[in-house]
Amino acid sequence: MTAEEYRAQIAAHPYIEAGSPVHEYMHQAAEEARRITARINGEFHTAEELRALFSQLTGAEAGEGFAFFPPVYTDFGKNLRVGRGVFINSGCCFQDQGGIALGDGVLVGHQVVFATLNHALDPQDRGSMTAAPIRVERGAWIGAHATILAGVTIGENAVVAAGAVVTKDVPANSIAAGVPARVIKRIETPRGEH
Repeated sequence: MTAEEYRAQIAAHPYIEAGSPVHEYMHQAAEEARRITARINGEFHTAEELRALFSQLTGAEAGEGFAFFPPVYTDFGKNLRVGRGVFINSGCCFQDQGGIALGDGVLVGHQVVFATLNHALDPQDRGSMTAAPIRVERGAWIGAHATILAGVTIGENAVVAAGAVVTKDVPANSIAAGVPARVIKRIETPRGEH
């Protein structure tokens, strides 16, 4: 199975049966992700070297102006996409098997967790999983220690407060905070636009 075939399979059938070919591919990709993240996190690299390693990790070129501070963690890597001008601060965890897309200009604070998988609730089938993508749209800002759960979309220019646990979509131009996160405020621009 290739990364492209995996992404198509997950988009069409998000249920991942334990021991299936899709599940086995996830384990193979995890081994490669661990190898690359060990290189990223284990020694000093220039910004250019970090971008090259990140592109190797994801299998796609990061957008122009992308930057991040190690350490960074992922147990997959091949279903993570970043746009132009994205910044990821240190200690973030990307469980990207279900897909994570960070739009242009997204800012991600320290130690944010993106979790795109849920295990089956039946204890007899706990090794099986369901995947759902996370999408963070252009200009959004995710505060330190936030957790974004499977299937969530963070709208354009939205802010997720530090420590929030996001279980539902966050509308564009709003601020969400708390556990579970809820919208606490709309963002007003100087011109009164939303």
